[in-house]
Amino acid sequence: MNMSDAIAGLILDMFDDNNSTIRIKRNDLASQLGCVPSQINYVITSRFTPEQGYRIESRRGGGGCIYITRANSKNSAIMALINSIGDSIDERSAKANIYNLNYQNLIDDKSAKILNAAVADINFKDLPQKTKDAVRARQFKRMLLAYIG
Repeated sequence: MNMSDAIAGLILDMFDDNNSTIRIKRNDLASQLGCVPSQINYVITSRFTPEQGYRIESRRGGGGCIYITRANSKNSAIMALINSIGDSIDERSAKANIYNLNYQNLIDDKSAKILNAAVADINFKDLPQKTKDAVRARQFKRMLLAYIG
């Protein structure tokens, strides 16, 4: 097992069923594992990303610490959708996904309306279809990430 796997494993072990947010003191964890603090940063930024269902918050002062929050089941469902979208999505598919999110009560009515307005073809009217679908996919994913963030 390499050092990155050991760090990630230790961080994952800190989570439990009752605790979706953990607090890490980077220097303490680095000294416990016998590595440099930058290795802790690398693992956190590469393995605990929003796309993987985590939110990272860094606090400075008082020794500094990092909070890692694991997404709840609602957020996990939205993350699964984000990960399934790929590099492009057409308007019809995006709107079908928004309808399903709303129908399953994963997003509220107002958010569904905002998302529908954002993914509409009219917003991309002067772009070639391939470009429209690529921009729409990036925008749709970023908006969903913002919703659960």
